[in-house]
Amino acid sequence: MEKYEELLVSIRKVIRAIDLHSKQLNKSSGLTGPQLLIMQEIARVKGVTASQIAKSINLSAATVTNILDRLEHKGLINRVRSTEDKRRVSLFLSEKGRNSLIDAPQPLQEHFIQNFCGLEDWEQSLLLSSMQRIATMMDANELDAAPVLEIDPMHMSTATQNEE
Repeated sequence: MEKYEELLVSIRKVIRAIDLHSKQLNKSSGLTGPQLLIMQEIARVKGVTASQIAKSINLSAATVTNILDRLEHKGLINRVRSTEDKRRVSLFLSEKGRNSLIDAPQPLQEHFIQNFCGLEDWEQSLLLSSMQRIATMMDANELDAAPVLEIDPMHMSTATQNEE
């Protein structure tokens, strides 16, 4: 096999591992990785706004708003409009949301982070540089991406969305 073919196989394995974990996460908790990440941020910062979440997890405001709509529809979060500034909407977990968060498994990246942090600094830098180069080679530098290992939740099948 050519080296580029081996690299593409390795990339495909990573994508497949993320996909399998995402499906398992959704099946066990009813949440996608980005939904879980957003709920964790809401739990961490009481009264956080959608724009603050978008900045902290590196997703577009539109993507975060779409996910928040789904979480609110499921009864997992509450949006509370400020009495002083009607433009400001703060986010809080509902009781159901707090319980879902307690029961939810950790996202795949927790395992990855633990393994990555166990590497020497030079190896971490080498991997980071290599992945940044691959992203550039795939014209992916400008894509919306959160630090969560999840296959694009915005394009899940209609059946999966209906289960949400």
